[in-house]
Amino acid sequence: MDAQPAKSATNVSGQPGAIVETDIPARLDRLPWGRFHTLVVTALGITWILDGLEVTLAGAVSGALKESYGLRLTNSEIGLAASAYLAGAVLGAVFFGWLTDRLGRKKLFFVTLTVYLIATAATACSWSFWSFVLFRFLTGTGIGGEYTAINSAIQELVPARVRGWSDLVINGSFWIGAAIGAAGSIVLLDQSVIAPTIGWRAAFLIGAMLGLVIFFMRLWLPESPRWLMTHGRAAEAEAIVRRIEARLGVDNTANTGFPRMRLRSRHHTPLSEVAGTLFKDYRQRTLVGLALMTAQAFFYNAIFFTYALVLTDFYAIPSGEVGWYLLPFAAGNFMGPLVLGRLFDVIGRKPMIAFTYAISGLLLAGSGYLFYAGALSAISQTVAWMVIFFFASAAASSAYLTVGETFPLEIRALAIAFFYAIGTATGGVAGPWLFGHLIDSGSRGSVFMGYLLGSALMIAAAFVEAIWGIAAERKPLESIARPLALAN
Repeated sequence: MDAQPAKSATNVSGQPGAIVETDIPARLDRLPWGRFHTLVVTALGITWILDGLEVTLAGAVSGALKESYGLRLTNSEIGLAASAYLAGAVLGAVFFGWLTDRLGRKKLFFVTLTVYLIATAATACSWSFWSFVLFRFLTGTGIGGEYTAINSAIQELVPARVRGWSDLVINGSFWIGAAIGAAGSIVLLDQSVIAPTIGWRAAFLIGAMLGLVIFFMRLWLPESPRWLMTHGRAAEAEAIVRRIEARLGVDNTANTGFPRMRLRSRHHTPLSEVAGTLFKDYRQRTLVGLALMTAQAFFYNAIFFTYALVLTDFYAIPSGEVGWYLLPFAAGNFMGPLVLGRLFDVIGRKPMIAFTYAISGLLLAGSGYLFYAGALSAISQTVAWMVIFFFASAAASSAYLTVGETFPLEIRALAIAFFYAIGTATGGVAGPWLFGHLIDSGSRGSVFMGYLLGSALMIAAAFVEAIWGIAAERKPLESIARPLALAN
């Protein structure tokens, strides 16, 4: 059906139940990559840099927290604080994910970022173990909420042909934040530069200052046109798409011949329909999402949150020097998605996801044995982790890509939140706590057993993806998962 440009979206009363006929998804997917997309990726994807900064600082300053007057945390308490951060991220993802699907992506950008800003600044003012745990928990809620809104919006704005690569690179930018945190910790934990009782506090203020910059960067961002069109606001969606086309130099006077769809507008999606979609209509995809998210959450959080403890307790590396070992580790993690990302769009999702998960698990098992045998030094241990996480970083990023693009638009944010929450709760929250205890035991054999558990989870997830994964490469989101609001 052809249509004149001015009638690209029709029946835009905004009332629930009204039929909206639109070609907006097809027009968004046909756009050439331009400055608009780069700005979207920068302003939204920087959330992962914040998370990388937070996680790295928490790990890098763990030695200082053990020595800090007023805190003097044990390894187990540091692991518990890391678990509190992840628990907050779980609850924040679910609550803010629910709001994101109801109120829109843009509003939640600012709410979640504000929560993060206040909480991470408060962390710097912690006066006891329990205050530190509380503020880490609240910081996590902000970051968890960011995940849902950010991943939803990015996937809905980026053209289908580069969605895999861009999503992996964005998620991989976590390690840019990790590098910033590692570099910052080198200076802030140097007792010749700043007092040790103040240095770790100043480290957390870095995150708050970066978050403040991001707040202003996001002021120009538009609401997701895809979200608007399902909520009876097709006129607003049309205006946004036209502005984007104009900025990219696309002729929007010839918007004919694009595939159109008819959507029945809705205010929100009932939770009963969300549950039915996840556990009945798409239960196979739900299994895949749970397997990928749980495996990568345990693999990453268990190892990375206790990275500094392994270096200090088993290799006698001073806490102030941990940052030097984190920098090359972070570089390997960022290079993985950057180098391998395009293959997820070219070779395909299923083979690349299965491969990166499997090779990560096998490499961890091998390096874990060398650690157990005492065959590694601090430097060779870091090199081994660099190689492992070159692949594991791409694998973990692909998990977020999968749970975002294989479920319908109307529940995308809540679906991301659900899988993030379950995966992190089962694999992430328990991981740091478990590894904290394993490291406290002083037994290399016990830590090796933990590594084998992480390896087994990754290999099992690789098999699940290889059998039941979805070939979503270069396909429009609406063809991967039919919108719930689609009208006949």
